[in-house]
Amino acid sequence: MRRPINFSLMILVLMLTMTGCGYNTIQTNEEAVKAAWGDVEAAYQRRNDLIPNLVEVVKAYAKHEKETLTAVTEARAKVGSIQMNKNLLEDPNAFSQFQAAQGAMSSALSRLMVVVERYPDLKANQNFQDLQHQLEGTENRINVARTRYNKTVEVFNGSIRVFPNNLTNKFLLGLKLKEPFKAEAGSEKAPQVKF
Repeated sequence: MRRPINFSLMILVLMLTMTGCGYNTIQTNEEAVKAAWGDVEAAYQRRNDLIPNLVEVVKAYAKHEKETLTAVTEARAKVGSIQMNKNLLEDPNAFSQFQAAQGAMSSALSRLMVVVERYPDLKANQNFQDLQHQLEGTENRINVARTRYNKTVEVFNGSIRVFPNNLTNKFLLGLKLKEPFKAEAGSEKAPQVKF
């Protein structure tokens, strides 16, 4: 005669087997990636919010530098047109487009700073100096946020690839690897400075 299996005992055995499966670790790591991505978005948003003010101050001094100002405005519009959602982190093509748009924005801002070098009065203007400091601080924040994001992506991606977490992910969660930020093409070459 068989003995009935105690339901409480089955639950206890199931819970003990699940503690080493990494389910909670994977969930925690994915939330960390989302939080780090939120920091990256916030830093980019800060830059987007500062740009119209910077453009207006430069416009007042450099009316004939329309091409550069237009490039900055267009780059900002392109960055704003990219839909940032959860799928962006898991889609290498969408992530690449996002990164390219941000690179174009950085390039346009660099050209704007070159324009500023031509106008000593503008460089001395307190409003411009304040905006320039804000923009420099924002670029530093973007770099820090990207670095932190890449670190959390590294931890998350590792957590879904190691045993036994990989089995938990495969059979229970089905999460995909997250995309880290990569260097822009050609950035491995040091820029040449000529005087």
